Amino acid sequence: MNKTQNTPRKVNPFTSEKLTGLEIKPPKTVAAGIEAVKSALHHIAKESGMVRGNRILLKANQKKGFDCPGCAWPDPKTRSKIAEYCENGAKAIAEETTLQRVNPAFFKKHSVEELSQWSDYQLGKSGRLTHPMLLKAGSSHYEEINWEEAFSLIAQELNSLESPDEAIFYTSGRTSNEAAFMYQLFVRQFGTNNLPDCSNMCHESSGTALSETLGIGKGSVTLEDFDQAEVIVVIGQNPGTNHPRMLTALQSAKKQGAKIIHINPLPEAGLVAFKNPQKLKGWVGSSSDQALSDLFLQVRINGDMALLKGILKLMAEQDAQSAQKVFDYEFIKQYTTGFEEFLEDIEQVDLEECLQQSGIDRALLQQTADLLSQHRKIIVCWAMGLTQHENAVGVIQQIVNLLLVKGSIGKPGAGTCPVRGHSNVQGDRTMGIWEKPPQTFLDNLEKNFGFVPPQHHGYDTVEAIKAMYEHKAKVFFAMGGNFLSATPDTEYTAKALQNCRLTVQVSTKLNRSHLITGQQAIILPCLGRTELDMQASGKQFVSVENSMGVVHQSQGHVKPASPHLLSEPMIVAKLAQATFKASSVDWQAMVHNYDQVREQIEATIPGFEQYNQRVRQPNGFHLPNVARERKFKNGQAFFTVHPLPQNTLAPEEFVMMTIRSHDQYNTTIYGLDDRYRGIYNERRVVLMNREDMQEFGIQSQQKVDLMSSYEGGQRKASKFLVVPYDIPKRCVATYFPEANVLVPIDSVALKSNTPTSKYVIVTIES
Repeated sequence: MNKTQNTPRKVNPFTSEKLTGLEIKPPKTVAAGIEAVKSALHHIAKESGMVRGNRILLKANQKKGFDCPGCAWPDPKTRSKIAEYCENGAKAIAEETTLQRVNPAFFKKHSVEELSQWSDYQLGKSGRLTHPMLLKAGSSHYEEINWEEAFSLIAQELNSLESPDEAIFYTSGRTSNEAAFMYQLFVRQFGTNNLPDCSNMCHESSGTALSETLGIGKGSVTLEDFDQAEVIVVIGQNPGTNHPRMLTALQSAKKQGAKIIHINPLPEAGLVAFKNPQKLKGWVGSSSDQALSDLFLQVRINGDMALLKGILKLMAEQDAQSAQKVFDYEFIKQYTTGFEEFLEDIEQVDLEECLQQSGIDRALLQQTADLLSQHRKIIVCWAMGLTQHENAVGVIQQIVNLLLVKGSIGKPGAGTCPVRGHSNVQGDRTMGIWEKPPQTFLDNLEKNFGFVPPQHHGYDTVEAIKAMYEHKAKVFFAMGGNFLSATPDTEYTAKALQNCRLTVQVSTKLNRSHLITGQQAIILPCLGRTELDMQASGKQFVSVENSMGVVHQSQGHVKPASPHLLSEPMIVAKLAQATFKASSVDWQAMVHNYDQVREQIEATIPGFEQYNQRVRQPNGFHLPNVARERKFKNGQAFFTVHPLPQNTLAPEEFVMMTIRSHDQYNTTIYGLDDRYRGIYNERRVVLMNREDMQEFGIQSQQKVDLMSSYEGGQRKASKFLVVPYDIPKRCVATYFPEANVLVPIDSVALKSNTPTSKYVIVTIES
């Protein structure tokens, strides 16, 4: 390689520091309603065209339509024929069906260095990718490459590695079951288990916690359970922005008499009140008529363990003192183990310490404990507000303890509900996208496909970043997603990617991961969820698994954004054919007709019997769930014991958590407003307690820098504007990916190795 090729490109791995004009208004006290309808229509008209866009929306989440490319909330059995989608689902569909195009002429006009200076919002709004593109070593611009040349180049790089473990194959949660199964099959035939995915950064803590205690890493409830629940606890989650269709289920449960407890450091409009735009009251009713939460516990960041142990302490005291027992001893005796050790730990809890750590006063804690004591049909829902802490697994297992003492597992109206993000992130794991595959899964692959899969564990996301940084991995292949912007420690991750010989991104839209690359980079543009997928045998559909274990079909109807796009299954098949001189797998047959893929899934993974028949049923089918069926591992669910964390801050320190704005889904930025929180036209903000601002002499909209220090390393995020907000003292909140640079690569959750994006100690400097 010549000198020019060794010269690194001058690219910016960080989000733009350009301020766009902050405007602050009072936060909303009700979610959805007519404003959500207006927002959805605005986005779809601007991106897709009003007539075309609304025609597309009519197919969203319908039984013969496409599954929304947004969140994984399940579809009701009876669906609205007009609008079975939410505001942010409409934004996701608008992004995918945009009329804007990123073609070879675009890349000829704009250098990689220039594009790296654009904001993530500008990059995303550029449009759909239309052609395979290659960034040669030392080149400043991407240039067009044909598909066969692209696959040949990738295969050449893969086959030149000294070990298959020098390649990393990442997966985003939007990948279909069929594509995910084929992808992991290719990777394992290639010879590695390096299959990190977005679960590693989001709900890995949930999977770890639930697998250890209940025998399955998935939630145990169905959508129908919400109408039978007596109490629903929503903790560490903001459904109004991240899972808006969940509000309909909560509203329905409320009408059936359920009590709703909201636990979060920020008051979120979606859990204060909800105006359902599909109902007349959602247009004309008052917000007081649409109230959702009965109790709001404004917990300090990472005060959840203290809160839960305090509640259990009060419940245990009431159980000991009352003739009518609070705990379900019949269930405990028949289905659990470890109760005595758990109870001994709870009896020793210092309630005052719990109150101090959680920030909740005793009267409210007692009120919450009383409500839970009086009922046995309890659902607990949570998301990344719990999963991204060092003690995340322990906190989630404390939730399991709470449900076990009440017998609230495996019966109607009760159970665990980890609310997943991307629409098939749970299905990808079911299909084998996992760096630690079970031995039974590997054995089935060997039996069905005639090769011996690798037996040793691969890299998860954090381990993959470190491997690239240390030159242990040389090729990075991403099936969807925006790896750089989704991961922690932005500067470290950027250097890791740049250390690779080749980085490949299978994508629909331009993002920052296309600009921070290895020596060479390839973009492979693929069909989106909304688009028609025609293969040799005709029109195809794919399948996905929602957050509650229902597998159902998804079929696109929109003309593809470019005739040069390939489906994800086709990309995997052609990559396999280019990589292997000979293969025991008939890749061509699987992409000829996706029914062939599903037959192979059925033969490999338990629970998919008669897959092709059942997935064609209007509502799909439920996968087996041992927790829901009370068929726990070895017949027992496990109580666990966890200590209170020791959260200490120096006088000048704050605890920062990263959050999403309302105009955002994961790393996709739809706009610059956070309407529910009253923050407009700006993303580089830090939400701060007013008393803290006064104590530290900080003014509203003052420009500050955020600094984090971890094990001797210093990280800095510059040019943030302070927004006074209702947040507990010594706690602050920022949007990701803007603040990801502050999340240390080595700060991870115990057991799950999930980055601690919800607990970063920072200082604030003018």
